[in-house]
Amino acid sequence: QVQLVESGGGLVQAGGSLRLSCAASGRTFHSYTMGWFRQAPGKEREFVAGINWNGGNTSYADSVKGRFTISRDHAKNTVYLQMNSLKPEDTAVYYCAADFPGNTILVTYWEYDYWGQGTQVTVSS
Repeated sequence: QVQLVESGGGLVQAGGSLRLSCAASGRTFHSYTMGWFRQAPGKEREFVAGINWNGGNTSYADSVKGRFTISRDHAKNTVYLQMNSLKPEDTAVYYCAADFPGNTILVTYWEYDYWGQGTQVTVSS
């Protein structure tokens, strides 16, 4: 069992930055692939970024490549999403998710095993 708690969302102007954090409980955090997804009103939940168990492999949606960076800290049981050059279209609720085992980065939300409650990110123009 893994419990995930996101933080770091908020309101920011276009061009600004935010760093989201996802704190995980459980001793097996290092065994999971971790992903960030987002969902805007009226839209389906979409993949944003993912990182495999040891951080050696990452994947990004085309819409965020070059602007967002995912990382993880096993000592703190935390995964981060650094978001730079934010755009109004990045506005959404951002969710952290965990998938076991942690070798492959999946981009489909229904394949992840555990989810956080989400954190709102709003980018004003």
